[in-house]
Amino acid sequence: MKQTYILSRTLVFGDIHSGKRGLEQVLERAKVTTKDHLVFLGDYVDAWSEAFETVSFLIQLSERFNCTFLRGNHDDLCLNYLTHNDAPKNWLLHGGQATRDSYENRSSNEIETHVNFLRQLEDYRLDDNSRLFLHAGFTNLRGVEHEYFSKMFYWDRTLWELAQVVENSSETVLPPRLQNYGEIFIGHTPISKEQTAVPKRAANVWNIDTGAAFMGPVTALDVQSKEYWQSDPVTELYPNEPGRNHSPK
Repeated sequence: MKQTYILSRTLVFGDIHSGKRGLEQVLERAKVTTKDHLVFLGDYVDAWSEAFETVSFLIQLSERFNCTFLRGNHDDLCLNYLTHNDAPKNWLLHGGQATRDSYENRSSNEIETHVNFLRQLEDYRLDDNSRLFLHAGFTNLRGVEHEYFSKMFYWDRTLWELAQVVENSSETVLPPRLQNYGEIFIGHTPISKEQTAVPKRAANVWNIDTGAAFMGPVTALDVQSKEYWQSDPVTELYPNEPGRNHSPK
């Protein structure tokens, strides 16, 4: 009898923004197995109503699968709220209010478990094939190991801007910042906020943020084959909620 062998994959997941229902769809559609390495690019919270449930789901997922969890800027803001009860107005207006509501009346043990998860998030992951994974970007021309400001790993937008400029130019040589790695996988900057988008490559940078906080889906990409899977638009999975569609620009 001929046996079928399932090769291990590295699947990278874009921003989720509390869209647990979308994440569940993607995991099912990608037919994820325990042989796969799941890399999550951050922004697990802020937008839809299931922030607490999404983080709990990710913690449970890590008990069964090989997972790497990277830090997004919204995760850092959530951690700041959970540890210092600090809720800046700008955070609340950009999805934080839904997250704060989701964490109301949770037990101290539950909060502690989530705080530990958020504290252990990684700033970036570099694999053996010179593939870099991080939420946003970096600014040091020599690479992530030389970055002076660690917050750039989950706040920077200039890396994606640079990659798009290079993609649309006639220049054939990558600028120094991009030469450090074979491929770079990021989220953070939605490809579209108004409609369903697919993963986008510019130069050697792949953006996997397909706008799950707004009108788009949660997306997973096979880093080797570039095959991808998407949920339904998350706004359709939470039909009575605004998400971040009414957030200030």
